[in-house]
Formats: sequence, structure tokens, C-alpha cells
Amino acid sequence: MKKFSIIIFMMTLIFGTLLTISSNSWLSVWMGLEINLLSFIPLMNENKKNMLMSESSLNYFLIQAYASSILLFSILLLLLFNFNFINNNIFINLMILSTLALKSGIAPFHFWFPKVMEGLNWFNNFILMTWQKIAPLMLISYNTNYNFMFILILFSMIIGALGGLNQTSLRKLMAFSSINHLSWMLMSIMNNEFLWMMYFILYSLLSFSIILIFNKFKLYHFNQIYNFSLINPIIKLMIFINLLSLGGLPPFLGFFPKWMIIENLIKMDQFFLLFIAICMTLITLFYYLRMSYSIYMLNFYKNSWISKNYNNNLMILFINFFSISGLTIIFMFYLIM
Repeated sequence: MKKFSIIIFMMTLIFGTLLTISSNSWLSVWMGLEINLLSFIPLMNENKKNMLMSESSLNYFLIQAYASSILLFSILLLLLFNFNFINNNIFINLMILSTLALKSGIAPFHFWFPKVMEGLNWFNNFILMTWQKIAPLMLISYNTNYNFMFILILFSMIIGALGGLNQTSLRKLMAFSSINHLSWMLMSIMNNEFLWMMYFILYSLLSFSIILIFNKFKLYHFNQIYNFSLINPIIKLMIFINLLSLGGLPPFLGFFPKWMIIENLIKMDQFFLLFIAICMTLITLFYYLRMSYSIYMLNFYKNSWISKNYNNNLMILFINFFSISGLTIIFMFYLIM
């Protein structure tokens, strides 16, 4: 019965997002966002005995309900003054973009995002990092205010990079990493729609490969990875490779979408934004490497009597192989085409 209810809520979640991105009126957009919200709350609060999970679901509901109320108020102002979505008042336009940034966790409207992720399991964190961002980002792509988006990109880059430096929680680390990746998605939105969809798909794939390992072995903090590495060195190698790929280090798959965005920024003569983006990405690579260095180098032991007990499944191996060799596959496909 519990699995059936989860399937129902997941289908409703998908329906709400599809309704939002395919709507041609603001009222149906608001209805789709509300359906998406009300179907995700039961998934977040699946374990009622977990007080931290209940607190996270309540915080998420209050923030999203607040953003939805401001969005509905902005829609009513649009209808009242007969503005359309393209040529509307600049104040109402900024209100709508701010509520969409709040819903997706873009800095400086990110204050709720790490706290909510800290109280959820890895399955709900993956939904919050990927699927729940589709509708707000798609609505932002419909009307791009470049000056306001430039501010959002700078805040997301800096906060996403610097916020993860002192984190020992893997869930908060993934939250700040997601904020940093949102800045790259906003830059891709400023260029073309296909580029940000490609970036989002590859980011979702890399996040899924990392979260799959974290969820399988119940890893939530740095010290758990450190202790686990004493038993299973192959898993720590997979985590290390996926983190580098998520950070955009060549020759891994995560470098490909960032490479495309860098080329577009050079063509648009956005050298200042490109410089900040590369510097902040290097900071994210720093705390990825810091975690990997502590796993590999500090007080490492290998127990020979348990060295063959790896417990790996085919899905983890396949996704990690694609993460490593994905850039090579793309190059081969490009040469063939």
C-alpha cells in the first residue's frame, strides 16, 4: 500500500510539472506549481517518526506557499493592469522572477535550501535537486531579464562555492553544489534553451550516480566515507571520480556542458562573468578534492581479510562508467556525425 501511494504521488508530481511548463495562462501555471508542491510534501514526510524530516517538510511547505502567494499576487496585478508576460511592468516582472528564484533555491533566495536538504533522505534530495527545478527554470527561460539574472548568477556562483568549504554534511555539500550549478544553468538560459536542457540532463545524471552510492551505503557525513573507505576502496574511487566529474574537471563527462557554456560566453564577450565562473568552479573542485584527499591519504588502512567484499551492483558500475567515458563517447559521436 505504501509503494502504491508513492507511485500515485510521483505521477501527480510529474503531472504538476508538465502542466506548468505546457500552460499558456498564468492561472494554470500557478495551479501546476501547487499540484507539484502538494504531491511532494507527502513524499518528504514519509517517516512521521523522524522529527528532522517533518521539520524539513514543514519548512519547505511554508517557503513554497509564501512564494506561491507572491506569484498569485503578481498574476492578479498582471490581469488588473492588462500587462502581458513579455511587455509587462518591470516591478511585476522582478516579482515573478524573484518568486521563481525562491522556488528553485537560487541565491540569494537559497536560505531554505540547505536546511531542507539536511532533513531529507537521498531519494527526496535527488527530486529536490533536479525535478523540482524544472518548472521554475523553464518559466525563467520564458522571460529573461538579463540585469536581474546577472545578479542571480553572481550570487549563486559565490555562495554555492564558498558555502561548501566548511561543510561536513554530504547533504549540505550537495545543496551548495546544486546552487553553484544553478548559476551555470542560468548562464545557459541566457544563451539558448537547448544548452540549458543539455546541462540539466547531464547534471541530473551525475547527481544520480553520486546519490545512488550515498543512498546504497547510507552515507551522510565525511567521517562515514572515511570509515567506509577502510572496507570498500572501489566505492571511494567511484565517489572520487563522480565528484570530479560533477565539478567539471576534464576528461570527465561533467566538463562537456561547462565547455559549451564557456564557448558561448566567449562569443558574447562576457569575460568578467567567465572569469568569476571559472574561479568559483575551482573553489568547488577544492572542497571536492579536500574530501577525496582525506579519504585517500590520511591514515589509510586496508584490511586484507575483507578486501573482496565489495557488494557493487550493475547500475552503479554502469553509471560510473558512463561518467568516466561519457566525454569520449560524445567526441566519437561528434566525429561520426
